[in-house]
Amino acid sequence: MTKTDVKFKIPAEWEPQSCLWVGWPSHNDDDRWPGVTLLNARQEIAAMISVVSEGETVKVLACTEEAVASARVMVGDVAEIVVAEFGDVWMRDTGPIFTRDGYALRFGHNGWGGKYLYDNDDTIGDIIAERSGKGAVKYDYILEGGALDHNGKGTILTTRQCVLNENRNGWDEETAAQALKDAFGAQRICWLDQGLRGDHTDGHVDNLARFVGENTVLCQTACNVEDPNAALYEETAQALREMGFDVVEMPSPGLITDEDGNVMPASYMNFIITNGAVVMPSYGALREDEALLVLKGLFPDRKVVSVSSRAVLTGGGSFHCITQQEPVYDEE
Repeated sequence: MTKTDVKFKIPAEWEPQSCLWVGWPSHNDDDRWPGVTLLNARQEIAAMISVVSEGETVKVLACTEEAVASARVMVGDVAEIVVAEFGDVWMRDTGPIFTRDGYALRFGHNGWGGKYLYDNDDTIGDIIAERSGKGAVKYDYILEGGALDHNGKGTILTTRQCVLNENRNGWDEETAAQALKDAFGAQRICWLDQGLRGDHTDGHVDNLARFVGENTVLCQTACNVEDPNAALYEETAQALREMGFDVVEMPSPGLITDEDGNVMPASYMNFIITNGAVVMPSYGALREDEALLVLKGLFPDRKVVSVSSRAVLTGGGSFHCITQQEPVYDEE
């Protein structure tokens, strides 16, 4: 199917979901999982799946014989294992974006600006669309799902650093805004400037700020004076207020580094919202309990928990990055 004049309806993440797609770490090489064993990352993802599966169907994508076997042992009792070829686990970016009216929107993928080029990352979205039974609508430009956040009412939050980057499409702001409005049936595109330090995605918004209500955006404040993103957090909250949003703030994880001392993009914003639960990534950082309390206040009708994501972060992202929700469709 090709693009039509249909104005697609993109649900907010807190709206009812039919299932959650999850990537399972499947490649045992240092390029994808430097300094951490696959077992550590798999254990963290399994713990997250255990929480989510209490409220909805979880479909776990795995490839390689060993990875499929491990998924069946570790989560096969609470999740459906889907065997499919992919390059890495970041299904938020390589998978389709589902619409409320029954389509799977597919965009080009170039390895996050040519930095991480793996076989089958450009095709796994087609497989997910096919397995979902929804019609795939394809666009010929580069776009990752983690670069956008939706309020379910036609407003998109994103960053200039990523979407306007020369290593994606070379768009100017006007061209990008029109493309996003056309693809998602959006009325308003809200631009933040930069993403987190150390974020290899060139500043995905799902590490920076997230909709938690139609006009409410959650973002972070500096954990302490060592926080490498302190100035960014202040600028982000101010920009959101100037856009007219109600802003809620929570402490960040602060400075988290890899084994070489490099700043990592640790963020509590990489939480996932599911039918019965909200899962916040944990990095063993200061003030984590404070951050979790903020989320609990925002989602009083859901189970809100933190689950370790330190090993997953070593691979480049966290729980929001490895998942993609499929909504309950209008016709259902």
